[in-house]
Amino acid sequence: MKPIVISVVGPTAVGKSKLGIEIAKKFNGEVISGDSMQIYRTMDIGTAKVTEEEMEGVPHHMIDIKNPDEAFSVAEFQSTVQELIHDVHNRGKLPILVGGTGLYIQATLYDFHFSDEKKDETVMKRLEEEKNELGIAALYERLKQVDPIQAEKVHPNNHRRVLRALEVYETTGRAMSQHQETQPEESPFKPVLIGLEMDREALYERINNRVDQMMEEGLLEEVKRLYEEGLEEAQSMKAIGYKEFIPYFKGEYDLDRAVELLKRNSRRYAKRQYTYFRNKMKVSWYNVSLDDYEEKFEMILSDLAGMLVRNIERY
Repeated sequence: MKPIVISVVGPTAVGKSKLGIEIAKKFNGEVISGDSMQIYRTMDIGTAKVTEEEMEGVPHHMIDIKNPDEAFSVAEFQSTVQELIHDVHNRGKLPILVGGTGLYIQATLYDFHFSDEKKDETVMKRLEEEKNELGIAALYERLKQVDPIQAEKVHPNNHRRVLRALEVYETTGRAMSQHQETQPEESPFKPVLIGLEMDREALYERINNRVDQMMEEGLLEEVKRLYEEGLEEAQSMKAIGYKEFIPYFKGEYDLDRAVELLKRNSRRYAKRQYTYFRNKMKVSWYNVSLDDYEEKFEMILSDLAGMLVRNIERY
């Protein structure tokens, strides 16, 4: 019998973490983070990591499992989370996957295959040298030529993803987008996807306010500590919330500019998250606002109760 997995998805700052906790409390569940950044220890403010108090006693997994200087791949996330899902299920609990990193969640729920996309360190080293010599813009232009579909999904300044897509093409002879198109549509689980959405202007205001709150809580000091530890080139520091401050530390622009870029990049990321989840997975969407969270959460819990009863009586 396939385990049921509840997945709470949607854009940043929409309230996913709170809903995941409410579902866990209602249905005897445990939360598995579906965020590619909350895995890193000491990176708390910039990742909006859920606190012990906010967890309300609900067990959480996939948080604080890596150091900021360690790399982490979607394949590693997939295998680790799939094991966790079975473990939670076998203990009679409901697995609840909560997060906004679309590819990670999709790869886990639908068992993407990565065997033919293994890293080739020789190719990657050469691509790194070419990036240093020619600049990332030149390599992004190359990606647009060999894999225009993937290029559309990748920001031109996301060095890691640009190089990875080129590496896949060079080592397998097939574009990364082709690999993704041939992935299985069947799931080893029974996924139930709940999506939270919000009026765009309200969400953008919420994102801007969250950034202001992060700054008050010490985000600048958090990023500065990591920068001074020599982690500028680490995978973790390429994330939104961290990369915007590197030029500020180097004197390339002022702090106000860094904060404004963080807000802008967060808003753009939210838009990409919407697009990904709407295009890639079958999600039941619920529109929420700052005034009706409690009402909408009660509606979602009621809907989930019916779904779970229909699927498996143990829940």
